[in-house]
Amino acid sequence: MTDTSKPSGATPCDRANRIREADYIRFTALGDSATFGLGDPVDRGWRGWARLLADAISTANDVSFCNLAMPGATVREVRNIQLPRALDHHAAIVSLVVGLNDVMRSTWDPARFREDLLHCAGRLAESGALIMTVRFHDHGKVLGLPRWLSHRMTARIKVLNEIYDEVHERYGLLRVDLDADRATYAREFWAADRMHPSERGHRQIAARVATLLNEEGLDFDPPVTACVTPRSTRARDTHDLVTSAAPWVARRLVDLGPAAVRTALKRARLRAAVVRGQVPTVARSAEQDDRHPRDPVSVRVTS
Repeated sequence: MTDTSKPSGATPCDRANRIREADYIRFTALGDSATFGLGDPVDRGWRGWARLLADAISTANDVSFCNLAMPGATVREVRNIQLPRALDHHAAIVSLVVGLNDVMRSTWDPARFREDLLHCAGRLAESGALIMTVRFHDHGKVLGLPRWLSHRMTARIKVLNEIYDEVHERYGLLRVDLDADRATYAREFWAADRMHPSERGHRQIAARVATLLNEEGLDFDPPVTACVTPRSTRARDTHDLVTSAAPWVARRLVDLGPAAVRTALKRARLRAAVVRGQVPTVARSAEQDDRHPRDPVSVRVTS
């Protein structure tokens, strides 16, 4: 039996060969509540796309699965808490999906996020792991947020995806593009709280990742996308909304709301200045704090 636990300074091709040649697969999942499994309830708690994927891989391989994801996790918590444990697991396959909790907070810092995510991906790549991640969807559209608030979130997710694009280019990761798939925006893709995938959503994500792994040479049947768990009752949905969704949305509105209001006020002042012919010599963009950390500072010069 070939063990995949030995780390190496591998190229993407080497990492793919590692899983093709092994019949013992270590799979570690890092991230937040979506990877933890919220939205896909089972008798013993939560299942989620990572567990569904691990179960599918196990039909044709011996699997050691370690889900380190935690609800509410930010990239800094992934770096400081989850990453060291993931490296100890010596995984051949690692999922790294984190960021929505970061962009929904008033403490959002693109430069710090980029540094932390690059650090995590770099250490995992050095270990020889084949890394899987995503490009995020527009969650403001899923939540149905008002325009003044969703605009702020959309701008931040755009920067988040640009950072993931950079990580992908540097380390050759596998990734699922959630935004490009229309199914992501279907109501049935989401649980009652509209924050986490439903069982159907988790199954679709697991199937997409399975397809990517199949293309890399790991032979197993993808998980089925049809739901097999009895549909949750209205009472269960209401309980989840009251105990989980409502407090979370309230906290994120407190975090994101003031920033959105500041942006709206900056724009209004700039428009008023333009009308009065008083455009400042150098104008800082109203969304400058949301720009990609490698972008130049926006400067407007008047004659």
